[in-house]
Amino acid sequence: MLPLSIRQWFHRPAIRMGSIDNSRIRMTHTKNAQFVSYLTETGFRRVNGDRYESSLRRRRLLKRLLWVALIGGGAWVVIESARALSMY
Repeated sequence: MLPLSIRQWFHRPAIRMGSIDNSRIRMTHTKNAQFVSYLTETGFRRVNGDRYESSLRRRRLLKRLLWVALIGGGAWVVIESARALSMY
């Protein structure tokens, strides 16, 4: 744990969001219960959450594969350059 004097130097004060900040409103557990009920009644977000999550997993997998391909390609370029330089 850091000493009190150092913690005071790095203390970040709470940032208020102006008109967006409704953290002081504690009428319901869900802050905008009427808006949420409107969305459920109108059928907003009928997308299956599992499908959405699986698409996120696919994106993450594709990003990882892209990184592996980039690193592998970079390593291949370095190795081939070293071979070419060693020939001369």
